[in-house]
Amino acid sequence: MRRPGNGPGAPATGPTATARRIIRLNYGFQLLFNLLWWMPVFYAFQKEAGLSDGQIFGIQSIYYVAFCLFEIPTGLIADRIGTRNCLWAGAVVMTAANLAPVFSPSYTGFLVHFLAIAAGRSLTSGAASAYLYDGLRAEECEEHYLKAEGTARALGLAAKVVCWPLVGPLMALAHTAPYVLSAVSAAGSLVCAVALPRLAAPSLTGDARKAAGAAGGGRRGGAFLRDAGSALRCVASSPWLALVMVQGVAVFTLSRICQVNLFQPILLDHGIGEASHGAVLAAMTVAEAVASARPQWLSRRLTPVAWVSVLSLALAGTLAGLTLGGPWTVVALLCLFAAATGFAYPVQRKLMNDAVPAHAPRATLLSVESILDRAVCALAAVAAGAYLSAGHLDTLLWHSALATVVLLGAFQLVLRSGVIAAGTRGRGAGVSGAGV
Repeated sequence: MRRPGNGPGAPATGPTATARRIIRLNYGFQLLFNLLWWMPVFYAFQKEAGLSDGQIFGIQSIYYVAFCLFEIPTGLIADRIGTRNCLWAGAVVMTAANLAPVFSPSYTGFLVHFLAIAAGRSLTSGAASAYLYDGLRAEECEEHYLKAEGTARALGLAAKVVCWPLVGPLMALAHTAPYVLSAVSAAGSLVCAVALPRLAAPSLTGDARKAAGAAGGGRRGGAFLRDAGSALRCVASSPWLALVMVQGVAVFTLSRICQVNLFQPILLDHGIGEASHGAVLAAMTVAEAVASARPQWLSRRLTPVAWVSVLSLALAGTLAGLTLGGPWTVVALLCLFAAATGFAYPVQRKLMNDAVPAHAPRATLLSVESILDRAVCALAAVAAGAYLSAGHLDTLLWHSALATVVLLGAFQLVLRSGVIAAGTRGRGAGVSGAGV
């Protein structure tokens, strides 16, 4: 029986005690797991270690490819052993990953560092969202998912605002401090993961769970293959799910490449020194945090899928604008870029979770989405390294914006062609504080 007030059209009620615990611990996990103190300085740090632009962006490309490869088994593992167990496993791997450059500040050390980060993040990329969604649904509090997802991201970004400006002074005291502190933060996320309550049932349900039980012991490999096949069949049989995945590519790729790979080169190209990078990244993070915590500010006149497309176009336009302005204009545009990313992320995550069919392996399907995202990022990182090595940063930004417009144009053509039945995307016609 559902809690009073949770029926169709009824006002949302407060979360249960267990739901509040899940939400709070998810806040702590997301904040600490993603608190990478080295983010504002890793490009310069690797430069000082003697790496070239080609090596730095080559490692980034390998990272994205590795992420794709790791996502295939880790999504299946999450559905098999439970998303909670995957979260603590990812936290353990991330703790070790952040210590690699401390002991080996070389090409090999940074390569191991990013490969381990790929493993740690792949263990949690689908599992974290799936655990939160399934945990709240088990408590009949799913109407709180969007706010919980957005607030978790906002709190994590707010922590970065506080911490990243301190990176410069801390490095003056101890050069490897950003990596040590990142490892300490990851260890804190492990504490949160261990404290999460066990879900009443694993995220794998229905026929898939019966098949898993029948597999047992030495036949687990076959069960994994069945789960993978089930996930691929879900994507093939659900055009709406496939389209939502494709739309997410534009948001994730643009935000990742701009805010991570190209952030420091863009600032350096406009004469903004390394001493100011932490402050600029903090300002961007404030903009993203505020937007992430308030997806309900988006007008209900547009559907969530339309909002993600509009925000993706805003990201593309901002990239193009970075080629035209001076230092202060660039900082303002980067903050605008971050705000658009903040609005888009929780809406896209909710769209993706809502698009997953009933009884489907949720964590595995979320991993499939991450594979698609990282595969495109791997290609983008290789291209970024080639453009930068040739001194064509502005051309790279223009081409990125153009590619986004083309992708979204094709997406809208398919959407309006009538191939996708209206009924399959009727869930969440608008954006509100309760859901999408």
